Amino acid sequence: MSKTYTVALMCGGDSAEREVSLMSAACVENALISAGHKVSKIDTVNKRYFEELEKLQPDVAFIALHGKGGEDGSLQAILEHMGIPYTGSGVLGSALAMDKHRSKIIYEALGLKTPHSLCFKREHRDTATASAEQVLKSIDLPVVVKPCEDGSSFGISIVKEEAALSTALECAFAYGSAILVERYVSGKEITISVLGNTELSMLPAIEIVPKGEFYDFESKYSQEGSQHIIPARITEKALAEANQAALLAHEGLNCYGVSRTDMIVDDKDVVWVIETNTVPGMTGTSLLPHAAEYKGISNKELYELLIVLALERKQREKKEQEAYAV
Repeated sequence: MSKTYTVALMCGGDSAEREVSLMSAACVENALISAGHKVSKIDTVNKRYFEELEKLQPDVAFIALHGKGGEDGSLQAILEHMGIPYTGSGVLGSALAMDKHRSKIIYEALGLKTPHSLCFKREHRDTATASAEQVLKSIDLPVVVKPCEDGSSFGISIVKEEAALSTALECAFAYGSAILVERYVSGKEITISVLGNTELSMLPAIEIVPKGEFYDFESKYSQEGSQHIIPARITEKALAEANQAALLAHEGLNCYGVSRTDMIVDDKDVVWVIETNTVPGMTGTSLLPHAAEYKGISNKELYELLIVLALERKQREKKEQEAYAV
């Protein structure tokens, strides 16, 4: 990239993923400044952050804001209203991918395999016992209990015994108004990132081997919390199916710029789609930068590519609007 830009680095916020966002932002800031860009961090914990954006008049907003308020389409809607190009998916794609229940409906419509699940709304919170009974009638243990709209493994539990189910439901409800209970699938956990707007490219599949029982917060962000194996130790058949699933998820959820889809490959080589992230972590231990690095793409090149894709999408949308106006 020969041109330099004024970049509003959107980060922080007040979600459970605030600290992760600040770690991602620090990595992005260092890389972009080293490339000569003017970077201003804007912490959306200040609810009048749009005033900072108006004063800055950035060429582009780089979204390093994970979780609610940054990954769910709300920030994207504000940036759309202000006419500021931004990295990643738009309002619709962000909202759909963030909602694990609705994204699973789309996976199924696309013909992708995803574990059977039940969704419970907040009104079930005071009847955890009744909810637990409903789960046990529909899904065999073990199950995974998690918030529908949160990331970084907050509020997630793997439940193997009936006695632990009600507590797991309460724990997940602490992080949102809706929770998902899905059948636990054992196998190799992999993730595949997709880059691009209309012309899409794949980054190599990463196999994740967590230090603990599953890929929880500590596994994701501590230096020795997990092992990332590239390329993933799966068959060519499973890899082809996983690559196709990542592409279909990216397109079906209306993603742009970048997405990262997490999957499980079971012992029968079946690929199960778990979720898609539209603002993947960009910390020193995050998966997206590791996959890019394996392919020879430095952090600086990766983050600049996301900016290019953001500007490209804005320019294309502008041309489409002008064409409609004629």
